[in-house]
Amino acid sequence: MSREYEGTSRIVQELVPGKEITIAHLIASPDPELYRKLGLDPRIDHSKSAIGVLTISPAETAIIAADVAMKAAGIEIGFVDRFSGTLIVTGTISEVEASISAVLAYVETKMNFQVCEITRT
Repeated sequence: MSREYEGTSRIVQELVPGKEITIAHLIASPDPELYRKLGLDPRIDHSKSAIGVLTISPAETAIIAADVAMKAAGIEIGFVDRFSGTLIVTGTISEVEASISAVLAYVETKMNFQVCEITRT
């Protein structure tokens, strides 16, 4: 039996998701190029638009967040990923802000999540 690996460390990494929203960001009046790069609907009136980005853990909660966001305001879902926990919504600035606020309030009060504040560019 060979001992050539003796003294070598082995690292095992595991993802242990907390119940949290770590990014809740509103991009007001984004450049149309950003829509194209993200693969979002190019027919959106960019002059009155915004993009909302959320990162949620555990990742499957993005599905619930998408539902809450759609029921809270007239936004459109740009992207939802139940594996990474990413949710991207589009709409007017006020719609996107209302939908993000509703998601944060829901998961904090009903699901006992830790949430971050909404940031904005």
